[in-house]
Amino acid sequence: MPMSTPTPTQTLDAAPNSLRSRPLPNWLREPLLHFVAIGALLFAADHFFITRTDDPRTIVVGAEVDAEARQLFKATRNREPDAQELAALRRVWLDNEVLYREGLSLQVDRGDTAIRERVIFKALSVVDANVKLPKFDDKLLHDWFESHRSKYDEPPRFDFQEAVLAGDNTEANVRAFVEALNAGTPGDARAGLRVFKGRPRATLVQSYGAEFAKALELARPGEWVAQPTRDGWRAIRLESMSAARPAAFEALRGVVLQDWTDATLSEQRSAAVAALTKKYRVVNEAAAK
Repeated sequence: MPMSTPTPTQTLDAAPNSLRSRPLPNWLREPLLHFVAIGALLFAADHFFITRTDDPRTIVVGAEVDAEARQLFKATRNREPDAQELAALRRVWLDNEVLYREGLSLQVDRGDTAIRERVIFKALSVVDANVKLPKFDDKLLHDWFESHRSKYDEPPRFDFQEAVLAGDNTEANVRAFVEALNAGTPGDARAGLRVFKGRPRATLVQSYGAEFAKALELARPGEWVAQPTRDGWRAIRLESMSAARPAAFEALRGVVLQDWTDATLSEQRSAAVAALTKKYRVVNEAAAK
């Protein structure tokens, strides 16, 4: 049997006299913002930022925004974005357009003519200069830790094998194949085998569905079973499973502090850009249809 192993307060009015170049801030490390950062990169090309109006205070979010978002998302994630993901990418596009226009109004484009990304990041650095971290103590951090516990707890993990029949992988054929495997018949060239080690339960749900993850939890180690997945029937054998382990705040306090800092500053930046967006009339053509 062949084997393969898969493994965004204040506005910009208080802008400083000079804008020094600086490395990307820590808030870009927030996991949720990885998606936003990816979106910012997806919308970096000048040809994509199309606003069909002569009014500098009107921003038109055209249908081409959604079309390009879908195309680029699919190219990077191998699937279509869902409604929430598409809305998030549209929000990134709008935030970038607002930051670009605010940057132009502050003339931070001097020396960077037509370089959109630099104007956006310079405008964002002005926003960044005005955000302030509130006071905190261990109680605040502990409460934040508890409300984000899923990020820190060690999830259940699974070692398992997946055999995909070549050709007809109907339920009947897969069940017959499973019976043969459990009887000791080699799978030889009839199926391709994939071996997974330490897969967290959440990734199983994402890849295969909640029912598959539940079935794997109830499976007996070492026994092949026929299991439906989003991509058809598969022969699955659980090798081992490790139980979930709760995280301890005391051991992760430094990590929690950094994560809380990144998330808090990110929320302030998002609020600041949202306040700037109120200066504009936003026309969403896609939503109007």
